[in-house]
Amino acid sequence: MSDLDNLNLRHLYYFWVIAREGAIVRAAEHLSLTPQTLSGQLAAFEAALGNALFRRANRALQLTDFGQTVFGYADDMFQTAQALTDVLRQPAEHRPLSLSVGIAASIHKLIAYYLTKPALSLRREVRLSCRTADTPELLKRLGQRELDVVLTDRQPGFGEASQFRSYRLASSTMSLYAAPELADSLSGNFPDSLNGRPFLATSLDAPYINALMNWFSSQGIRVNVVAEVDDSALIKVFGRHGLGYFAAPTSIRDEVCRQYQVVHVASIDDVRDTLYAVTRARGSHNDAVTELLKERRELMD
Repeated sequence: MSDLDNLNLRHLYYFWVIAREGAIVRAAEHLSLTPQTLSGQLAAFEAALGNALFRRANRALQLTDFGQTVFGYADDMFQTAQALTDVLRQPAEHRPLSLSVGIAASIHKLIAYYLTKPALSLRREVRLSCRTADTPELLKRLGQRELDVVLTDRQPGFGEASQFRSYRLASSTMSLYAAPELADSLSGNFPDSLNGRPFLATSLDAPYINALMNWFSSQGIRVNVVAEVDDSALIKVFGRHGLGYFAAPTSIRDEVCRQYQVVHVASIDDVRDTLYAVTRARGSHNDAVTELLKERRELMD
């Protein structure tokens, strides 16, 4: 038997009401009990806990130090229960939807925003939470039901195919960007101008990075990776300050150039970044998840 089995939640609720009302008589009126009955219930609860919860001061009840501790936990519990009750009283179609999204660190954050935006445009309130990590960690959390969906640039492996289902959301060619001064030196005699110049890699195992490296090799370009930063937003900040050129989807070219004050160097049609939404293979989805699983043609390039 666990300690929780010994905790009488009804007695805990009675104690909480008494503490809030500050007197047994007022609490008894609130609970539709007699003061004698409520006093007996409180005494039984204190006996079970082995500590006094109140002390009398000038005919008033004051919480002991132990009582303050118990009240803190009880207040959190019953305030949450009241909030849940308020939600459940709403018609089903008006209740807020929860959406817990895992976002692979290698996905460009502007793309992640555009992929999640439709789910936040529903008429019903959507309570969104996002977690960023590498894809294997996110798929683990998805399997443990800590997440509703994972946005990633790679599909689950063969051994995971029966556990998950993937949806193709968008696919864009990749472009190279750099701070204005560096971009000027890269634009002429492209792509030979890239030879030996500083390159910022989001993640060397990201699918589009592998494809880009193969393209560099086919062009006879010696790649000088000066930094591997597993955060797509941070790498753009590095690029903005001239530390190297970087790759990002062509579909968000205007936003990348405007937000990070960089210049578009060139598009590489042979290299694409394809994005997927991954859910558990079994089970239904709420409307927010269903909206997020739709293909986004405006992000195709």
